[in-house]
This record gives sequence, C-alpha cells and structure tokens, in this order.
Amino acid sequence: LNTPAPLGYSAAGIVEVVDPGNSRFRVGNRVAVGGAECAFHAEFVAVPDLLCAAIPDGVESAQAAYTTIASIALHAVRQLAPSLGDRVLVIGQGLIGLLVTALLRADGARVMAVDVSPAREPFAGLMGAEEVIIAGRDDLSLEVSAWTEGYGVDAAILAAGASDNTPMEQAIDALRDRGRIVVVGNARVTIPWKAAYEKEIEIRYSRSYGPGRYDAAYEWGGADYPIGYVRWTEQRNFDACLHLMKTGALNPSGITTRHVPFEQALDAYRDLLTPGSQEVGVVLEYERGNSLPMAAAAPPESRAAPDLQPSIEDSKLAAPAPHLDVIGAGNFARTMLLPPLAGKIAFGTVVNQTALSANDVKNRFGFSSASTDSTDVLKAGSPAAVLIATRHHLHAPLVVRALAANRHVFVEKPLCLTRGELAGIDEALAGSTGSVQVGFNRRFAAASGELKKLLDAAPGPRSASYRVVAGRLDPQHWYANFSESGGRVLGEACHFLDYFCFLFASRPVRVLAQPIGPVSGKLPFPDGITAQVEFADGSSGQLIYSADGDPGWPKEQCTVYGAGFIAELTNFQELVIQRGRKKVRQSFSGKGHDVQMAAWAAFLRGEAAHPLPYRESRQSMLLTFAVLESIQRGASIAIS
Repeated sequence: LNTPAPLGYSAAGIVEVVDPGNSRFRVGNRVAVGGAECAFHAEFVAVPDLLCAAIPDGVESAQAAYTTIASIALHAVRQLAPSLGDRVLVIGQGLIGLLVTALLRADGARVMAVDVSPAREPFAGLMGAEEVIIAGRDDLSLEVSAWTEGYGVDAAILAAGASDNTPMEQAIDALRDRGRIVVVGNARVTIPWKAAYEKEIEIRYSRSYGPGRYDAAYEWGGADYPIGYVRWTEQRNFDACLHLMKTGALNPSGITTRHVPFEQALDAYRDLLTPGSQEVGVVLEYERGNSLPMAAAAPPESRAAPDLQPSIEDSKLAAPAPHLDVIGAGNFARTMLLPPLAGKIAFGTVVNQTALSANDVKNRFGFSSASTDSTDVLKAGSPAAVLIATRHHLHAPLVVRALAANRHVFVEKPLCLTRGELAGIDEALAGSTGSVQVGFNRRFAAASGELKKLLDAAPGPRSASYRVVAGRLDPQHWYANFSESGGRVLGEACHFLDYFCFLFASRPVRVLAQPIGPVSGKLPFPDGITAQVEFADGSSGQLIYSADGDPGWPKEQCTVYGAGFIAELTNFQELVIQRGRKKVRQSFSGKGHDVQMAAWAAFLRGEAAHPLPYRESRQSMLLTFAVLESIQRGASIAIS
C-alpha cells in the first residue's frame, strides 16, 4: 500500500484513437472498458481490444460504466449455474451482491438477499430480491426454512467481505442437501467439515470478470478463446451485461446513489470511508473536454519515399541476377508464380514450411536445393533475386532482410501490414542495391493494357467503379487469422485500390471508407467495405468489396467513365468499350500473373527496366492504410 497505484477498473467513454491494426472500433464510438491495469479513473485511458465492448444505443454511458463490475457478478452467476426457479441465497448486498441479485432474477431464479445494513433493504428489493433478511434483526435460519418449505435453498453466493467465517457457516446451514456455494470476492472461507460432508455440498470460486482474466495472451495479446470451447469470456460477459442493460433486465441506475464530477473524486472517496455511509453506486463523471492533440491521435506516418537510385529501378541491371531463391512455395506460388519463371532464370534454393513440401517443389521445378529455414538463404549476400510468397505477416520482415542482403525482391501483396513496417522497408531500400516489386498482377493483365491505352488517349479526369463479389470468408481459412493476414482490406482490397492508381496514373489524395455491416463477432475486421478515392488530377475511384451477393455473379467488374467513352471490364476476360453509340467487345485471359513474372525475369536478366517501381506500390499501400484509418475514424482521410 506504500506504492502509489491508479484507481479504477470499470469505465465507459468515447473512442478518441484506434490502434492502426484494429477495425472493430471507430473513433466516436461509445465503449465500456475494464481492467485494473488500464481502465483507470482518468480523462484518457488506453485499453486493449478484448477489454472493450461497444455500448448499444439506449444504454446511457453512466449505466455502461458499471459493465466490468456487472461482469464480476455475471461470472459468479455463471459459476453457480442456477436452474429456472432455483431459490438462491445471496449473502452481502453491496455493489456486487446487488448486481448478483438482479442477474439471478433476470435468469429466472428466486432470490433471498442478506445484509447487515437495513439501508440496503430497499435496494435489494429494487434489484429483484423476493425476501430481504437483515442480520441481527431477522433469524436467517427460520426465514430460510419458511421460504423453502423446510428444504433449504438450492444454492448460495457469498458476496460479503466479512472478517470472520459467519457468512460461510450461514450459507452451509441454509443449503439443502447437495446444494452449492459460489464465493465471489475476498471472503474468509473455513469449511465446517461435518455440516459440509453431511450435505455433500459443492463449493466453487468465481474469478473476476470471467475466462481470460489474468491471461496476458488474451487481455494484452488479443488471443481470443474459441467460442466452441469458452462460450463466455470476459469480453463476451461485457457484451451480455450491456445487452441486459439495453433490455432493462439490468438497471444500474437503480443502485446509483450519487453522480460526482471527477474534480470532486477525493471528496467522494472520503465520504465512502465515513462510518455509516449510505452510498452504493457512485459514478465519477468527466466533462467532454478537448480531444487528444492530432499529433498524438494520428497513426505514425512513414516518412517520405526514399530517393530511388535510377540505376536500380529505372534502368536495366548492369549484371544479371545469377539465380532466384524462393521463400514460401505454397499452392499459389506453385501454380501462379513459378511456372512463368521456369526456364527464364536459374532456380537456387526453395524454402518452405516442411521438408517434404520443400523437396517436392525442388524436384518439380528443378531448384538446386531445398530448406525449411530462410536464414541461410538471406545470409548469402549474393546479388541473387528472391521471391517471397509466405503468409502476409512475414512479408515485411523478409523484405527488410532481403534488402539488407542487397537482393532484388518480388513479394506477393500486401507489401506489409502497418505504416511502421512500410517505414522500415523505406529505410532498408535506401541503404540497399536491391529492388522491390509487389505482386499487383492486375496491372499486367492483357485486358488492363488495352484499357490503359484508352485512358491515356482520353483527355481530362476519369472515374471508375470497381465491384468485387468476394464471398464470405471461411472462418477456418488463415485469412481469418488477423495476425497472419491483416484482414481482407490489407490482404485483398489493396489489389483494387492499386488498380485505381494504375488506371489514373495520379496520386490519391483523399479517401472515405466504411465497412459493410458491423465489424464484430468471429471476424472482428471488415469482411466487406466501400471506399471513395479522390485523385490529384480530379479522377475518382469507387470500390465496393462485398462478401454478400449471388456467387453466380461475376467476381470482378470495373466500369470506367471517360471523355466520350465508357468501358466495362469483367473478370479480365471481357472488355466492352462503348464510344460513338457503338460497342466493341474484346476477349482476354489471365489476370496478369504470367506477364508480371515474365517482365520481372527480363529485369533480372538485365534486358529491361523494372516493371513496377517501389514508389508506385508504396503509394498503393499508403492508400490502403488510409482506407483502414477512414473506417476507424468514420471520416475522410487525407493521404500524404
């Protein structure tokens, strides 16, 4: 107690800043938060995702501030597992005990409440107690016998902080044969063996707000428990309490005895410590002051794009790359990336997750060696090229290591998952003689080349609408693991945002985006989005990336409007151009993977300049990050 510690662990407020990796909450949302390590009594708090819950409409923030405390009571009720109609004794009608009483009543149980203070009697009745017993005034044993027809109560919850063993003895005495007790809070518990044995009672403890509490991987690492194994985590308990408040089944306003401006918090604490204090629920309230300074609120921008050496990306290589190493040779790399490269450059080492798969790719494509460890490959320091086709969270670290070894890099999209990673790649590239190309293959499709010719010949700004019917994401797919994929916006929508940049050849300057539907539940990031992008030359792009719709509809359609023409591109297989009241249809195949790989191979052989300079891919990633930020803030975002 000699060490200063901040007070508070149950609060509600308005989101001012959202972590760049979080899509579940948006700036301006009202949330209830918990955690003795973070949800302090303060004007601003920083709280992990799994200790937050959205406040539904119809629930006042002063009610929602009770959420964490109510979750302690709810977890105690869950530990008790009452059946409909059970008669339950709740010993202690302080804040937790009163909330337990209300939740039991909402669950269909009948409650007898016990407290030492007559002042708690009206509160217990208000929260749903059928009988209220005041110790020292009423005979608990006789009252229980009369209320239960002599059987005893089915269960008891100890929510009293007594310094002696009286509450436990009272609970055991009141229980029927094979009854059960749940202990919540810091109560003294010494079990009288004979009485407990003869009734064969069951005793359980209730730990805080529920599963996940005190687990750093859950609370701070964001590792949620699968709902099939843990139905009610502490966060899901938060949601349940807020829903009960919305329906009126739980009304903390009834036990709120005082609202106190935060400036008077010390006086409120002194009053609570005064003997005979009648306070039950005291809500500290803050004035809605200024928001955080924008410098603190804005996510860190990566610095300006590095000055790329013309000899690297804008000119042919002076000496060809001797061979190509591959890190990550899954199904996509084996079917889409490696076949177009076969015979165009020598294959060195292939690195894959297991030795069996690595050796299979080695034999199939003629690599000189196979490995399960990329360390030795990137240590070599040779001017060889490297293709990176791993899961997304490994892209940026591998690109940085490859650039440190002066490699020419091809990396599947996305280039990286955060602005910080992008800044790291900027720095690595500035000190490297290597280069970077991102797998934005749609730029290289034959249909894209024909469309680009049309746009380049037309004057003035253009507009485009890109509609993607992506289908629902399988929750078992690795894309559903946000820590590996970064979600669908970073993992997939970046393709179509890059395509706008390609079509217009102009800098994106502002974007307004929103998720399609709520971002919650099993996939706590957007499964579908819409985005409106403004470009420096006046062009605009609209992206609709939807998980809904009929799967029989074309997956990708892009309509471009320009001076005197409209062009409709469908699945990169058909391009329809209407101009002068006439339609011209052209058929194509492929989404550009083979063309991009062939162009990169020509660059590596020293026969052509780099096919997709880093500065262009970097611009597309900045646009993608801005889309996520717009979703989080619920506002348009300027792109620096």
